[in-house]
Amino acid sequence: MSIAKVTEIISSSPDSFDDAVSKGIKRAGKTLEHVRSAWVKDLNVVVEKGKVTEYRVTMKVSFILNE
Repeated sequence: MSIAKVTEIISSSPDSFDDAVSKGIKRAGKTLEHVRSAWVKDLNVVVEKGKVTEYRVTMKVSFILNE
């Protein structure tokens, strides 16, 4: 039987939402073992002088706990 835990993270990118998700998952994998899935909970952008300068995602990341 496996037990999973969920943690919430926020990640950002100057390029796109997809890139923000990828960077967030990659970074989470450096700290959390056995990352299995992520649910994108929220999308936001930072706007400066009428232009989008940063894409932000809030994700719930699930990972399997060690035995």
